[in-house]
Amino acid sequence: MASAPGAFILPQMITKPAVGLIAVAGRRRATLEMAKRLEREGFTGLYCPSPGDGLALCEALALSTREIAFGTSIANIYTRHPFEYAQTAAVIHELSGGRFKFGVGVSHSPIHERLGLQAGRPLDDIRKFVGEVTAAAPQVGGLPPIVLATLRRRMVELSAEIAQGAVWANGARSHMAASLAHLPAPARSNPAFFIGNMVPTCIDTDKSAAAAVHRRTLASYVKLPNYQNYWIEAGFEEEMEAIRKAVAAGDEAKIPSLMSDRWLSQVTLYGSPSEVREGIEAWYAAGVNTLIVVPSSTRGGQMVALQELIDLYR
Repeated sequence: MASAPGAFILPQMITKPAVGLIAVAGRRRATLEMAKRLEREGFTGLYCPSPGDGLALCEALALSTREIAFGTSIANIYTRHPFEYAQTAAVIHELSGGRFKFGVGVSHSPIHERLGLQAGRPLDDIRKFVGEVTAAAPQVGGLPPIVLATLRRRMVELSAEIAQGAVWANGARSHMAASLAHLPAPARSNPAFFIGNMVPTCIDTDKSAAAAVHRRTLASYVKLPNYQNYWIEAGFEEEMEAIRKAVAAGDEAKIPSLMSDRWLSQVTLYGSPSEVREGIEAWYAAGVNTLIVVPSSTRGGQMVALQELIDLYR
C-alpha cells in the first residue's frame, strides 16, 4: 500500500559488516585508533589475520574497545604450542568480557616451508590442537569460542563437531550454499555458531582499476593447491587449470589475466559504493552471518581503504 503524502518512511535497516584489520609496523597505535572509530561507526566486528601478529592485536583490542566483537581470522596452529595459545586466548577472553573468538587454521605449505614448520595431516592436526587447547581450561581459565578456518567439506563438517564456528577466506559466494550444506542443521540455524567469510573489497567507480587491485592481492592465493581445488569444486575449473599450466610453465606473469571477471565477481567485492553495498547484502543472503570485508584501495594503503569503507555508509 502506498504511503500517504508527507508520511514519514522509516529507513531500511542496514547491517554493517565486520572488518579485517592488520597491525602494520609503524602504524599500530593508529590501527587501534581506527579500531575504536570503526566501533563508533557501528561496524559489527574486527578480525585479525596472522600478518602483524593478529593475536597480539586482539590483546590490544580487548582493552582498546568496549563492545565490538573481534577475533583472529586466522591464527596458524603450528607457530605456537597449544598451551601457550590457550593461555593467551584465555587472557583475551577474560579481559574482553567474552567478545573474542579464537579463529585457527592450518595455513599453507609455502608458509610452513618458509618458517621451517612440520605440518601433518590437516584434519588430524586441527583436531589434536583443539583438544589440547580445550584441555588447558582448568589451568588457564575460561576459553573463547574456537572457529576453524575452512574451505572444503571435511573441515566444514569438523568445525561443527569440535568448534563453535567456521570461517572462509576468499570463499565463492556462488558456492556458499553448497559449502554450508555440510554443516548440520542445528549449526546452520544457531545464531551463536559463527559462519564467516573474509572477502577482499575495493571501492571505486572505476571497476577495472578495482579489479586490478584484487588480481594483484590474490595472485599468490590462486597458486596454492588447496585454494585451486576449492575453486575447481566451486565451478572455476577453467581458470584454475589455466593458472596451474602457467605456474608449471614458469609464466607467472600471465596469472592476473587468467583470473576471470566471472571468478572475481564471486570471490571479491569491487566497484561503485552501491555495487559494494549490494554485494555485502548478497553475502548475508547467501547464509554468512559474519561478513568480514578486507579493504584495499586504488588510492592508497590500509588506512585509506578503511576510510573509504566508513564513507560507504554515509
